[in-house]
Amino acid sequence: MSVYIQNIATSVPECSLKQTLLRDKMKQYVSKHSTTRRIIHKIYSNSGIEKRHTVTNDFHSNGHSRLFFKKDGSLGQPSTKTRNELYVRHSKKIFVEVAKKLLRKNQRISKEDITHVITVSCTGFFAPEPAYEIVKQLGLSTSTQRFHVGFMGCFAAFPAMKMAQSFCQADPEATVMIISVELCSLHLQDSTDTDQLISASVFADGGAGALISSREPTSAGSVYRIERFQTSIAEQSEEDMAWTIGDTGFEMVLSTAVPDIIKGNLRESIAPLLEAYNLDHDEIDHWPVHPGGRAILDKIEENLQLEPAQIRPSRQVLSQYGNMSSATILFVLQKLLATPSMKNEERALAMAFGPGLTIESGLLTKLSL
Repeated sequence: MSVYIQNIATSVPECSLKQTLLRDKMKQYVSKHSTTRRIIHKIYSNSGIEKRHTVTNDFHSNGHSRLFFKKDGSLGQPSTKTRNELYVRHSKKIFVEVAKKLLRKNQRISKEDITHVITVSCTGFFAPEPAYEIVKQLGLSTSTQRFHVGFMGCFAAFPAMKMAQSFCQADPEATVMIISVELCSLHLQDSTDTDQLISASVFADGGAGALISSREPTSAGSVYRIERFQTSIAEQSEEDMAWTIGDTGFEMVLSTAVPDIIKGNLRESIAPLLEAYNLDHDEIDHWPVHPGGRAILDKIEENLQLEPAQIRPSRQVLSQYGNMSSATILFVLQKLLATPSMKNEERALAMAFGPGLTIESGLLTKLSL
C-alpha cells in the first residue's frame, strides 16, 4: 500500500535578524580579544545564511527585557527554567499555527479525518505534550492517538515520518499529522569555544508539519509518495554531535569534523536505499538535504557530484532560515514540492543528520498531478 505526504506547512516567528547583524553583535558581546572576533567574523560570514528567525526580541525591546544581549554589554545566561518557560509559551502557539495551516491548505482532509498526531522537538519540554495542545485547540477527537518524538535532534522528523508510514500501512483509514517545532535560539551560550560558536552561528527557530495518509492524491499539485527509509550511524562520532542539558540551557556540541564525517559515511549510508530500487546516484533527480551548515552541503555536493540545482532547495532554506533542527528538512521538502517539475515522477533522496552521529535518509517520489 502506498503512503503519501499530502501537503506540508511551515511557520516562523515574526522577528528575523540579518546574519551580518548577529555576527557584529556576537563580536561585540562574546569576546574582547581580536583573535576570537576574527574567528566569529569568519564563521558567520561563511555560513551561507542571510537571515534567521527567533522568538527572542532583544534588538527591538528595552534593555530590561532583553534575554541575551544586555544593554550593559554583557551576554545574558538565563537559567534552563527561564529558557524552557519561554519555549512553552512560544512553541505552543507555533505547534497550533502549523497544524491549522496544514488543514487550511488541504481541501480533502478535515480535522475529523485526523487519527494520529506526532509532535517533534528537542529544544524544550512540557506536559501534557504538544500533541495534547493541538488536539485541544483544533477540536480534534479526544480519541486521537498522540505521540511525541523528543530530544533526537536534527534528524527527528524522519522517525516521525516512519511512524506515520507504519500507521497508514496498518490502517488504510489512518491520517497522521506530524508537527515539528524547534526554538534553538533560546539556548545561546556565552562561550568562545569554536564548537559553541559554530552552533550559535547556524541555529534558528521555526516549525513545520505534514499530513500523511494512504489516500490517493487526486487534486492538481504535487505530493510525495514515500518509498523507503534508512538509518545508519557513523563509527566513532558520538562526541562530534550531541545535546546536553546544563544549568543555563541546552548545550549543543557541533564539531568542526561533522562535515567530513558525513562525507566519509554518506555513500555507505544511502546504498541500501538505492540497491532496494536498483538505482544509481545519477538516477536521483533531487537531493533534499538537511542544511546543518554550509560545509555539510558543500561536502555532499562534492561527494555525490551533484548539479547545483539538485541541492538548491537546501541552500535556499539555509540562506533564509538557518538550521531549525528537526523542522528544517520539512522546510526543504516544502520548497522542493513547490518547485516546477520536469516530469510527472521525480526521485528525491532526502537526508538529515543528528546526534550519534546518525544519518537518516528516505527515498521519495515527487508526483506532479
